[in-house]
Amino acid sequence: MDRFVVVPAAYVIVRRGDEVLLLLRADTGYMDGYWAVPAGHVERGESVLAAAVRELKEEVGIDVDAADLVPLTAMHRTGGNGDPIDERVDFFFVTEKWTGEPRLMEPDKAAGLEWYRLDKLPDPVVPHEARVLASLTGDALPAVIAQGFA
Repeated sequence: MDRFVVVPAAYVIVRRGDEVLLLLRADTGYMDGYWAVPAGHVERGESVLAAAVRELKEEVGIDVDAADLVPLTAMHRTGGNGDPIDERVDFFFVTEKWTGEPRLMEPDKAAGLEWYRLDKLPDPVVPHEARVLASLTGDALPAVIAQGFA
């Protein structure tokens, strides 16, 4: 039997007061030229919390305790094209506690790393991430968001 498959990913909004840390995507083949929060796929046998901690270390060189990851929302998204890579479940967290100084760790995947005020985000930001970032200055997000479905 063919089962429906989704790709799980962890997103972490690193927050410093009214600022957030964003990466400028480059040479990945997905949303290159867009600003994004540190994120990545959950690997086989890995929890979403472990993936979030790992991605922060790999992408921006900071260490975060999983206990300091505050859940914001889960987003079930579809590209609506039936392509398995476009069937996603994204887990969004925020943290205000870390050790180390954020720095660009993967220059082959990102062309920049900057702090931006929540009321002055750069353009463009990856759309589904922009939706979550906007909630940090406005209305609270629902616990679960479905996006792209009819």
